[in-house]
Amino acid sequence: MNHGPGSRVHRFVEHIVTATEADTAAVGRRLAPTLEPGTVVLLEGDLGAGKTAFVRGMAEGLGIDSADVSSPTFTIVQEYRGPRLTLQHVDLYRLTPAEVADLALEDLIDDRTVMAIEWPERLPLAPAATLVRVTLAHQPEGRVITIAR
Repeated sequence: MNHGPGSRVHRFVEHIVTATEADTAAVGRRLAPTLEPGTVVLLEGDLGAGKTAFVRGMAEGLGIDSADVSSPTFTIVQEYRGPRLTLQHVDLYRLTPAEVADLALEDLIDDRTVMAIEWPERLPLAPAATLVRVTLAHQPEGRVITIAR
């Protein structure tokens, strides 16, 4: 049974509530150093849910200046080189699954990269890589971030 891109049984699930964009970035910053090369982070959430703020935090956690990180909505893939790993930030919002397949994202994943993909539901198939699913949702108590590994 397939439940979409990156479907698999997760051994670890964490729920975190944040109140500000800085708090959301801090969660990304905390996650980043735990990621192995070749990991793909699937970022799910509505527009304005905090996906790019989360990626800014990931960049900081990888030793990259977070001020350089912007949403790659029009460029599709942004690449940021860090001292240990390169962060590839992908935004699939404006693409169809056929256009996404043409990107050949799996060819960008190697032993020096971590890839963060916004709007992963547009992936025809999840990359054959270590996957971390991050879901960001606005709730009355604040932004709820669920990290599943």
